Amino acid sequence: MRIRLDLAYDGAGFHGWAAQPGLRTVQGELEAALTTVLRYDEVAVTCAGRTDTGVHARGQVTHLDLPDGLLAEAAGRARESPSRALRRRVNGVLDPDVRVRRVSIAPEGFDARFSATWRRYVYRVADDPAAVDPLTRGHVLAWARRLDVEAMDAAAQHLLGEHDFAAFCKRREGATTIRTLLDLRWERSAADGLALGTVRADAFCHSMVRALTGCLIAVGEGRRDVAWPAAVLAAGVRDSAVTVAPAHGLTLEEVGYPDDAGLAARQAETRRVRTL
Repeated sequence: MRIRLDLAYDGAGFHGWAAQPGLRTVQGELEAALTTVLRYDEVAVTCAGRTDTGVHARGQVTHLDLPDGLLAEAAGRARESPSRALRRRVNGVLDPDVRVRRVSIAPEGFDARFSATWRRYVYRVADDPAAVDPLTRGHVLAWARRLDVEAMDAAAQHLLGEHDFAAFCKRREGATTIRTLLDLRWERSAADGLALGTVRADAFCHSMVRALTGCLIAVGEGRRDVAWPAAVLAAGVRDSAVTVAPAHGLTLEEVGYPDDAGLAARQAETRRVRTL
């Protein structure tokens, strides 16, 4: 039986998603809580997108595989459904900075990572002293200079599509840096005046969103022209002039999946190594 868990977390207290010996991570905490509740020692959780140290999530998606009957057995005599009972009991073990928001039986062919068609992140910047709120400092970047979001948005449009984003990624052995950027826009929030950067892609490589954000902030400040990010992308190598934006302004908001009939096909497509 494959179980889907949707969760949210404040990344400030974690060394990223992936389990690491001796470090507090989201995966490590979640697997430990599930092991305690289920009394099952082979818990292994897969996520839709590994977040870096300090990055938050509202819409992270994960899955784990359990022996048939274990979910119902773990619910015991609870009057609620086994899925609701698992959510309640796991949240009772977890610290408050990570919450399981939903538990469901995954459909045939579902894989939290490989079945996903896109991930959507939002980067939040308070670039006006009047918009800097101490109560939101944990997930909004306070920036001392006003940003030209129209220039940032114009520069962003030249980065859309399928490209090798090596200029904005930390390379990993054997991993491709080819990604399809579906959406990248900057706008001003009417509600609170924040500069909001929304980015959606089929997948992201390590530090990609924060590097894109840092590059576009340079345009917003007027230190670089609108054509510069596209030139960085075309060069295909990391540019020391691109500053990686701080982690705490970034939140994974949502992960998209095809309908149930398309899950297996999407998984097979994603597993293929891409070339341009």
